[in-house]
Amino acid sequence: MPTQATIDRTGLDELIAALGRRGHEVVGPMVSDGAIVYGRVDSCDDLPAGWTDEQDGGHYRLRRRDDEALFGYAVGPQSWKRFLHPPELTLWRARRGPGGELEVSEEAPEAPSYAFIGVRSCELHAIAIQDRVLMEGEFPDPFYRARREGAFIVAVNCTVAGGTCFCVSMETGPKAEAGYDLALTEVIEDGRHYFLCEAGSERGGEVLAELPREEAGQAELAAAEAGVARAAANQGRVMETAGIKELLYDNYEHPRWDEVSERCLTCGNCTMVCPTCFCTTVEDASDLTGETAERTRQWDSCFTMDFSYVHGGSVRSTPKSRYRQWMTHKLATWIDQFGTSGCVGCGRCITWCPVAIDITEEVAAIRADAID
Repeated sequence: MPTQATIDRTGLDELIAALGRRGHEVVGPMVSDGAIVYGRVDSCDDLPAGWTDEQDGGHYRLRRRDDEALFGYAVGPQSWKRFLHPPELTLWRARRGPGGELEVSEEAPEAPSYAFIGVRSCELHAIAIQDRVLMEGEFPDPFYRARREGAFIVAVNCTVAGGTCFCVSMETGPKAEAGYDLALTEVIEDGRHYFLCEAGSERGGEVLAELPREEAGQAELAAAEAGVARAAANQGRVMETAGIKELLYDNYEHPRWDEVSERCLTCGNCTMVCPTCFCTTVEDASDLTGETAERTRQWDSCFTMDFSYVHGGSVRSTPKSRYRQWMTHKLATWIDQFGTSGCVGCGRCITWCPVAIDITEEVAAIRADAID
């Protein structure tokens, strides 16, 4: 089986078709409502050809490129978390029987078999973090496991850097190193438009063997590497991570927390777009007749009052305490819990914060005072 080759747009169409024949629901990037989001794709025609994104703190716009690149953007508001760890999931349903007894159904719907196309390196790291949290703990999540174990992942190495990206700082990109079945690097130069395709698993090699392809020469390999290097050199943000856990632990009462709380709306956008946040709550509901009821699991956030409600009151009643909880968990206590940072440097929390709070700026401000 081949491990490395080049394919053109026809080969990419064949890849999508091959994954469909294997029973996968193919999900990839597309343009919708002024953003690049993830949804079902049936061919290359569904991909965001010729589009890129312009990102900064609290700012996101799509712009036309001067070519027909299919993956010439950074990341949009959605992450693959919405498919593997859905925003809302029914856990059980109950119905009152003819004799008044309760009939409870806990049968989960059959998990879809996904194939993801366009997974960036930072997102591969995010999936690995959620694997550690939701599959490797003492109480693995069966709903997550059912979706995750069957997923086929086609990574795309970044050749374009976003204005809020800082994956180089977090050592999570821009080149995919592991966790994928196939990895693509898009190259447009000298009148050619092709993808360097690398197999990262046995089943990835099997799929690659079915595609119309050509041998990858040194020129193609060098062009792909140059594109990734360009993305690494042009990232819009930097975060110094040396000793970051101790830095935040030692500055729990730093005045910067008061400053950021004056701007924070506690809207929870940062946790909703974050590809690693995993907290959930449950809600019970019944119909008006009282004959049926169900329990659903929904995403929760550090910024909701109910999330920190214990013994009749909130333990984090202020915006300051809730933002501090989110940031210190993401960058410090997560390391103690799971052995890794909870941040992969995708920049979504910066882009989609309506008041442009920047996690890299907050860390830098606290570090500057600590040095002084």
